[in-house]
Amino acid sequence: MEFGPHLMLAVLEGALQAAVLALMASGLSLVFGVMRVVNVAHGEFYMLGAVGAWGVTSFLGISPILGFAAALVVAPVLVGLLAAAVDVTVLKRLSYDPERTIVATIGLLYVLQQATLMTYGADARPVAEPFSARIALPWVEWKDGLQLFWPWGLYTTGYRLFVIAAAVAVLVGLGLVMKHTRLGLMMRATQADGEIAAAFGIPVERVYAMVFGLGAGLAALAGVLIVPITQAHYLMGGDALLMSFIVVIIGGLGSLGGTLVAAVLIGLSEGVISVFFSPTLAKILATLLVAFVLIFRPQGLFGKAAR
Repeated sequence: MEFGPHLMLAVLEGALQAAVLALMASGLSLVFGVMRVVNVAHGEFYMLGAVGAWGVTSFLGISPILGFAAALVVAPVLVGLLAAAVDVTVLKRLSYDPERTIVATIGLLYVLQQATLMTYGADARPVAEPFSARIALPWVEWKDGLQLFWPWGLYTTGYRLFVIAAAVAVLVGLGLVMKHTRLGLMMRATQADGEIAAAFGIPVERVYAMVFGLGAGLAALAGVLIVPITQAHYLMGGDALLMSFIVVIIGGLGSLGGTLVAAVLIGLSEGVISVFFSPTLAKILATLLVAFVLIFRPQGLFGKAAR
């Protein structure tokens, strides 16, 4: 394959990874920004979304597109409700203390992982793509100093483009909710100062439960979207959690805008490096980038320095 289409495929793979990473990391960043809780179990909510998609589609036994549409709604909602219940029963009782909540979410990680292993099993299981139409893509080549345009030689599946579009739509919707709704106002007020927000009548504990559930739901949605491309496995949350932390640290803890920029940066670079070199090298470079950010700008690229 020539360089042009090879690069196009790499960019498309990077955009896909960036879209899924942005959903995952946005949930993690939202939880930390509002609640100041580092959710170590965030990757397991992603895994539950993928496993839940497999469970819903298998249980319904209907056409792939209808089964997947049901999974897109059912799995994130159930995972979000589970996370909200965890917040009320566990994190709230710990008074959202940073150290104790880290230990609690580590315990939650193992509970969810082992519960999935005992019920779902250790096998990786696929979910059929709801649609698999091939779509032709253009690319650009250079020859004798001229830019040549070849319109119909490179193909991808329609589902991969759907994942990217769905992630963008969800993230735009999240931004609109945060800026233009009463719920978003309460979340932003709680993020700024929880005690003052409570003094003005904002139900801070309910906001915390909603935020923790929303963050988990975003992770589960990412799991549902990616499982037709990969497979559902009870250990799949580990790498997703690592990459989400890398994105959040680079973008800035609690900064949704920074998280999105970092997700695009890391996703595209990982896609290109993985295609031309190796996935291992991509993760090594991402880890080194985190080290440089922590050394020269500890608050992240878009985070605010502590006063």
